[in-house]
Amino acid sequence: MLSRSAPAPDATVRYGPLPEQVADAWHGGAGAAARPLVVLVHGGFWRPEYDRAHTHPMAAAIRDAGWTVCSIEYRREPGRPEHAVRDVAGALAAMPGEVDGHDGRVIVAGHSAGGHLALWAASAAPAPRQVGTLALAPVADLRLAEQLHLDDGAVRDFLGAVAASRADLDPARLPAPAGATVLLHGLLDEIVPVAVAEAYTAAHPGSRLVTVPGAAHFAVIDPLSGAWPAVLAELERLSFPAAV
Repeated sequence: MLSRSAPAPDATVRYGPLPEQVADAWHGGAGAAARPLVVLVHGGFWRPEYDRAHTHPMAAAIRDAGWTVCSIEYRREPGRPEHAVRDVAGALAAMPGEVDGHDGRVIVAGHSAGGHLALWAASAAPAPRQVGTLALAPVADLRLAEQLHLDDGAVRDFLGAVAASRADLDPARLPAPAGATVLLHGLLDEIVPVAVAEAYTAAHPGSRLVTVPGAAHFAVIDPLSGAWPAVLAELERLSFPAAV
């Protein structure tokens, strides 16, 4: 999945002067103009070796399903989490104006560590006119993820500190987001166990957890997986809540 080929983006736009402060965009068809912009935040446990390229297959698939999409990059520097969150906040503020072909509303979707950043932003720095957040297999509770020693201590590497000292970056300990928040998690996920998402929804009862039987960690970003229809269904639900 991480190396699968995909159509090239229609454009790459900048939201700042640094090399990482860019986003790839895919323009939807005519119907996308009546739908929100979908902003993707990639995962990779905040580590520098993983970038937005692996989101291209899902971005193209979301475009083909009727949305305009952009996939943002951000700085991934161990021990400097402020750089990542500052970049995500800057990208979310800029993207609705930099990418056309949508109705002005925004849905932020993030996977794994990108799900953490999407949930953090939903509470601390939402995009203008953000109507929903879709967190896919998210690292939604930093303290629990640290206790589970996910990816050989990825949380401690990211923060440069213990998770208990950075409640300001922990979605499970931030105020609940104002908009609709959905966590979608495969029940066979061994990379980020579903218990991490369950801890977030316990802390924020207004959020909704959707579990996918038989799905592992990468199935929720794979357009060829059995989990993919659930992803599109939740994007549709967030885009048109009154129709559900």
